[in-house]
Amino acid sequence: MKNWIAVASAEHVAIGHAQGFMQVCHGKLAPLRRLQSGDGVVYYSPTQIFGGLSAKANRLQSFTAIGSVLDNEPYQVEMFADFFPYRRDVKWHDSQPASILPLLDQLELSRGKRNWGFQFRFGLIEISAKDMALIAAAMSVQFSSPPQAQLLLDIAKY
Repeated sequence: MKNWIAVASAEHVAIGHAQGFMQVCHGKLAPLRRLQSGDGVVYYSPTQIFGGLSAKANRLQSFTAIGSVLDNEPYQVEMFADFFPYRRDVKWHDSQPASILPLLDQLELSRGKRNWGFQFRFGLIEISAKDMALIAAAMSVQFSSPPQAQLLLDIAKY
């Protein structure tokens, strides 16, 4: 099992959360093929609204949804007359949004990196079980994870 951070605005994440799916990189298929059934996925939302408001007013920098990839393969849907994005079904967990800022020095993904946000430009990045456990805890989620991830979370509390 792997763990992933997907990147999208909070408004786009909310749509997928409500309908039980995820979509990344403006609907591209290739990133979704990297995911497997049972993988953990958490959305990082740099902004509230895609392309909206001024940069400062629109900034969110929070994890906004967390769940597990379901067994299904990527599938294509028609959103608009000329837009056919690919999606994966996800079992979303009840969670609370959590700012990334207090976690920056704890996450392996960002610890010691001045330009920590640069890697989010790829839209989907693999993260460690420890990082997933820390993010899940910050989002008030009892994330079902392999025993080693729970052990890493317990160690991280000290």
